[in-house]
Amino acid sequence: MRKQVSVEELQFGVFIVELDRPWTETPFTFQGFVLNDDKELALLKLYCKKVVIDLDKGLDLPERSQLQTAPISTGPKPQSVLASIKTRAKYEELASVDVELPRARTAQSKTETVLQDLLVTVRAGKAIDAPRVKEAVTNMTDSVVRNPDAMLLLSRMKEKSERNLDRAVGVSIYMITFGRFLQLPREQLDLLGMLGLLQDVGKTRVPEEVLNKAEPLSNVETALCRSHLDHSVSILQETAGLPADLPALASLHHERYDGSGYPKRLKGPEIGLFGVIAGLVDFFDALSHPRPYGEALAPSNVLTMLYNLRDVQFDGPLVEQFIQCIGIFPVGAIVELNSGEMGIVIAQNLARRLQPRVMVVLDAQGNRKTPHLILDLAKDPKMNPETPYRIKRTLEKGSVPIDPSEFFI
Repeated sequence: MRKQVSVEELQFGVFIVELDRPWTETPFTFQGFVLNDDKELALLKLYCKKVVIDLDKGLDLPERSQLQTAPISTGPKPQSVLASIKTRAKYEELASVDVELPRARTAQSKTETVLQDLLVTVRAGKAIDAPRVKEAVTNMTDSVVRNPDAMLLLSRMKEKSERNLDRAVGVSIYMITFGRFLQLPREQLDLLGMLGLLQDVGKTRVPEEVLNKAEPLSNVETALCRSHLDHSVSILQETAGLPADLPALASLHHERYDGSGYPKRLKGPEIGLFGVIAGLVDFFDALSHPRPYGEALAPSNVLTMLYNLRDVQFDGPLVEQFIQCIGIFPVGAIVELNSGEMGIVIAQNLARRLQPRVMVVLDAQGNRKTPHLILDLAKDPKMNPETPYRIKRTLEKGSVPIDPSEFFI
């Protein structure tokens, strides 16, 4: 006998036979298993709302009333961190993505060089060159202010061996871009950029074999990984010339709205606007890049996960704003069109998020298109006299023979 239950009701000993999403969209190896540990339960809560259990292969659950040990809160939800934004700035697109791309490429390249040198410096126990870091972040912010799509596109293309380098630059770009979308003042964009670049600098003091381990971590290894927060705070506190509040902000990106995060188990608005932004962006960037323990997910799938986690792990209104910012089809995403052709999203249309600009690089038979076709879907280009082009779906990176970096780097 089978029955569908909420993941919040699950107890150890039940046999999970079905999920409310395809198994291939989750990190679970087996399509059916007995729930035995906290890690599996945490993953189920992360990916699913409901599951189906098989009572012939595992335990049943008691009635809901028997599980309830405390009254359900009926009070108001905590106020969104968006309410803390008191001053807003107006930003306009000052350059097309085509014009901005070379300048964005230069800014990103310089930041990568600065970060590479910074990591070597920190590993050697020397001081960070704060003015050089500030200049690099300012150059990226300048580019994002002019046109965020160019820098986003480049950040999605990067695939290097030193994963922490790519992650830091990517997180910084997304945080600046999201701050621009929220119309935060310019100086706050620079602070967000520095936070994204430096909040994980403490990982230089965590053994690489632990950071890159594909198997589940032991309790000792988990504690080692989590210690990177204390290391980051310590390194930033010891660096002269950085914003005074940067060290404290660097400790927040693993806190969660419901208090399930670490290190202080802060809840809701206690995390603060910058802390919630940092955690949300770090989550998005981590899952949409290859990880030691799993393949990269399509950005649209990660956005769906974030939407399902609103008001649970992340501030709900802020999640909705982030999805608006990134778009259902994010810049850099590989997409299949209703014509069967495949392309790369190269720019957003702010008024029509479902209809971005797409560079078509493969025809319906999988052959390269030369020259590449640029489609602005907001202008309703036609695949035939009666049918406009539309995006059918996004694709996982590596699932099709497209290397986006060769077109933009």
